[in-house]
Amino acid sequence: MTSSPPSAPAASVLDLAPVVPVVVLADAADAVPLARALVAGGLPAIEVTLRTPAALDAIRAIADEVPQAVVGAGTVLTPEQVAACTAAGAQFLVSPGWTETLLAAMRGSGVPFLPGVSTTSEVVALLERGVREMKFFPAQAAGGTAYLKSLAGPLPQARFCPTGGIGPTTAPEYLALPNVGCVGGSWMVPAEAVAAGDWARIEELARAAAGLGLRAAGGTCR
Repeated sequence: MTSSPPSAPAASVLDLAPVVPVVVLADAADAVPLARALVAGGLPAIEVTLRTPAALDAIRAIADEVPQAVVGAGTVLTPEQVAACTAAGAQFLVSPGWTETLLAAMRGSGVPFLPGVSTTSEVVALLERGVREMKFFPAQAAGGTAYLKSLAGPLPQARFCPTGGIGPTTAPEYLALPNVGCVGGSWMVPAEAVAAGDWARIEELARAAAGLGLRAAGGTCR
């Protein structure tokens, strides 16, 4: 079944889908067919990382031509990148970490953002600044589900999108945690499938990823 999500972000990026594809594109021409395949598979939120020169053009193309997608920018590191991404049409921002300068720029962008954290002190510092939704990165290396489970007791107000080393077998373990809204990953956008233009395979992988939320909830909607 083809998903028909809204063209604008929901109240929370964490509630758009159980999995946010983390996309690295070498050619902006692949952006639109890739986004359409992901949306058709039930994954409307798409994080295009700023790891290639094609990233901004890819964000712009998805924003212009795939209204069902909610395109965001990842690996955002500077205020200048914040401005460039929002000008290109990014509807949310994701960073692997944060500084006061970067946080101020993301807050001033007018779009939702997920600053990256990997320690309890970073989480507390963001909560102190009124930020309750964060990226947990690198998830597996930073302690995985055991670490996030430990945070849920003393810091229940913090919600996370864990990213880094997560795959289809481990994603349900994260999604079952009360302080995890979604996970980020790239397994549904394998580089060889993108290079070959195998959009049908990507749609199939996306559909399987979209179903992980149901698995985590024991067969009921999360």
